[in-house]
Amino acid sequence: MVHPTLNASRACLPRRSLQRALRSTQRRLVPAPAQLSRAPCRGFSSSCHQLESSKPPRSRDRGPKSNEDTQTDFGALDMLRNTTAPATSIDACTPDGFALNNQMRVYGSGLLLVGGEAFRWRPWLREGRKEGTVAAGGAGDDAMTGRVKNAKGQFDVDQGAWGVLELVWPKPDLLIVGTGPRTVPLAPAVRNYLNSLGIRLEVQDTRNASAQFNLLATERGVSQIAAALVPVGWKEGR
Repeated sequence: MVHPTLNASRACLPRRSLQRALRSTQRRLVPAPAQLSRAPCRGFSSSCHQLESSKPPRSRDRGPKSNEDTQTDFGALDMLRNTTAPATSIDACTPDGFALNNQMRVYGSGLLLVGGEAFRWRPWLREGRKEGTVAAGGAGDDAMTGRVKNAKGQFDVDQGAWGVLELVWPKPDLLIVGTGPRTVPLAPAVRNYLNSLGIRLEVQDTRNASAQFNLLATERGVSQIAAALVPVGWKEGR
């Protein structure tokens, strides 16, 4: 690039003087490499670095203490406070039965909760067993006697114990199984059969299963959540 002031004097200067003047002009316009390395680098941010760091507060005094109650008491927080509990939610688990929210009491039997209805559930009864009460000469349907475990200690009952789940429509999305005073794993045959009905399973001891049913049935509805509960006082092979 030729300096603009040299165009006017090009005709009146000799050729050699003109070349010297051009070289001296280029040296003034183009900085040396050393000067380039020492030049300060400018960042992309146009804000001053001193504005980025906040100054320490002059005082820790926050003024007079407020009397407003702005603290959240998480112990008193209840998201389902205004939601009505289902009539079949479980108020209490007794050794031989259950107490429901609709004031109904169930004794000497388990409980099957499906679609907002409560059914007596005796999964320990086997096919071919003589049913009926002891007073009528039966094996004692009113007594909790029998077995719900197989030789491997798994919860294994006949498919007939789940007959209501085959008939109900639409079927629940989740079945909570309460296996008594302790959590007992389901036998593979029982799990595969219930999964073939399109029902997911959750297995717990009866107390925790009852609490989970109350929560999920209130939140999602009784059409989505079902429960099959063995009494907490159940004793195997009694």
